Amino acid sequence: MSQTAPFPKLKRGLVAILRGLKPTEAMAMGKALFDAGIEAIEVPLNSPQPFSSIARIVQVLPKTALVGAGTVLTPADVDGLHQAGGRLLVSPNIDAEVMARAMHYGMVTMPGVFTPTEAFQAIKLGASALKFFPASVLGAGGISAMRAVLPAQTLV
Repeated sequence: MSQTAPFPKLKRGLVAILRGLKPTEAMAMGKALFDAGIEAIEVPLNSPQPFSSIARIVQVLPKTALVGAGTVLTPADVDGLHQAGGRLLVSPNIDAEVMARAMHYGMVTMPGVFTPTEAFQAIKLGASALKFFPASVLGAGGISAMRAVLPAQTLV
């Protein structure tokens, strides 16, 4: 089993999600978040011109920043993310082709999982970390149950 890039140690264990971000707002928003101590930033692909926003954020932040996309569903999305300079891939599901393409580019991945079966599939496909999605439905008890069966290194 191979792994996509390991999930980096962050000062704060947070990924900022910038829903609906416009490219004209991207540089200022990315810089403000990073200056506030948020080192990981996700721009969902259902935002206006998301790859342009990602590229602009990457341009103004240090290389240590973890910038990327959410709602990544296809290998073509992964290609677009790579071309924009993004390194973080977040998805609502686990897809073998998406994971393989992300591994090819050395990206940090957080596929969405809801069941232990999906979690183990994501681990087998090399996930850097797991996104419990939708966590609001899974709840604290469900997350505790997942922790009971998953390897500790997959839980960020």
